[in-house]
Amino acid sequence: MDWKDSLASLMADMPGGETPAEGNDTVDAPPAETAEKARLDIILDKKGRKGKAATIVCGFTVDDGKVEEIAAHLKKSLGTGGSARGGEILIQGDKRSEVEAALKAIGLKCRVI
Repeated sequence: MDWKDSLASLMADMPGGETPAEGNDTVDAPPAETAEKARLDIILDKKGRKGKAATIVCGFTVDDGKVEEIAAHLKKSLGTGGSARGGEILIQGDKRSEVEAALKAIGLKCRVI
């Protein structure tokens, strides 16, 4: 019995523990906030960017690490650039409706302003 079989038997004995499928390479959405679900605001901003549009998501109540995970998921699913700084996510371009749909798909409340 190798270590994988031992781990699988231990996971099966845990309450509510399901054994993970081997070779599961799918990218899962980041988990939604576990605490109180705050409503996120999605804003279009053009100031200070030489007329170029940027979509900003603000109103997060979780730590910066979780915000960075959500930003990475958004950037990958939308196929665009962006960043996460100071509790806000910046997505390049006018992607308000796409960002709203992606955030609602992972279980977050949001509104477009």
